[in-house]
Amino acid sequence: MPRPSASTGDNAPSPFSHLDDAGAARMVDVSDKFETRRTARAAGHVRMAAMTRDQIAARALPKGDVFTVARVAGVLAAKRTADLIPLCHPLPLTDVQVDLRLDETGVALEAVATCVGRTGVEMEALAAVTVAALTVYDMCKSADKGMVIENVRLLEKTGGRGGPYQRVEPEDTAPTAAG
Repeated sequence: MPRPSASTGDNAPSPFSHLDDAGAARMVDVSDKFETRRTARAAGHVRMAAMTRDQIAARALPKGDVFTVARVAGVLAAKRTADLIPLCHPLPLTDVQVDLRLDETGVALEAVATCVGRTGVEMEALAAVTVAALTVYDMCKSADKGMVIENVRLLEKTGGRGGPYQRVEPEDTAPTAAG
């Protein structure tokens, strides 16, 4: 079946790679791209009450070890990103790391996803951080329903045609708690 090309309706190519001639969403064909090693690093934060943070540190919450469960949830989310985000390609991930640490205002999260493939792993790293943060919330909600998941963002990526990306956060807008 021929691949539809993206256009704006006036026979000019569409600037949106995920739209066909009729403007319908489509998965991008990446079969002509070269396989390269690709990595992406994402971060986020869960702001919470000091008492909740202290309970995590003491492993005193009723659901158990928050960091272990959140880490595993983040890895699973990275592996299932194509099931969560409709136009993402399933990727052969070679590594996913999810790190959590307590800081002054809650839990800072960071995830790194790696693959050798034809498309990037940014969504996998972001999914890992987001689901790990949701898991922290779930594990702690009996103690603190006022927690806030915040500042989920891509920090850097490597590989692919677009080249490397490194987030630059101005000092006045850089998060102080999540790094």
